[in-house]
Amino acid sequence: MSSQATEVVRLLTVRGETLAVAESLTGGLVAAEITSVPGASKVFRGSVTAYATELKHGLLGVDATVLAQRGAVDPQVASQMAVGVRKVLGADWGIATTGVAGPEPQDGKPVGTVFVAVDGPLTDRPGSAAGGKVEALRLNGSRAEIRMESVRSVLTALLEQLAGEQTGNERAQDTERNGGF
Repeated sequence: MSSQATEVVRLLTVRGETLAVAESLTGGLVAAEITSVPGASKVFRGSVTAYATELKHGLLGVDATVLAQRGAVDPQVASQMAVGVRKVLGADWGIATTGVAGPEPQDGKPVGTVFVAVDGPLTDRPGSAAGGKVEALRLNGSRAEIRMESVRSVLTALLEQLAGEQTGNERAQDTERNGGF
């Protein structure tokens, strides 16, 4: 269990919010990381591992035209996966991974091309996710290293959105827990 996953579970618990995960290249590693944290059942709704391209459309509602024109490794696909899993599993937050871990390029994209996405509730608070965020990554290393860095990156992206949306009361609770004032 990573400190990132622990912090995701902690923040979602404090906020009373839930999470759903859509994965492609990570093949369930994100969900495994989150569920390794004690208490994850309070916030984790579930996951969809849509490895096959047609499942991205059929299960998650990714636009078939986008998939046909751009392939599965695309920022818009990542975004739509996060939106789709959030909707399908009834969660406050959705995160998604899609990319090429290797050993061969896919859809004309080189190994190490990864997109991670976060979709969250629309709010009027400063720093709101405003519905969603996608990050493009260019990773090096072995297949396993690319997959693990993708897990770390999507959890980091979610943490950034969650931390940006903390209310004053949640920040006060964090400060008290960490010995501050």
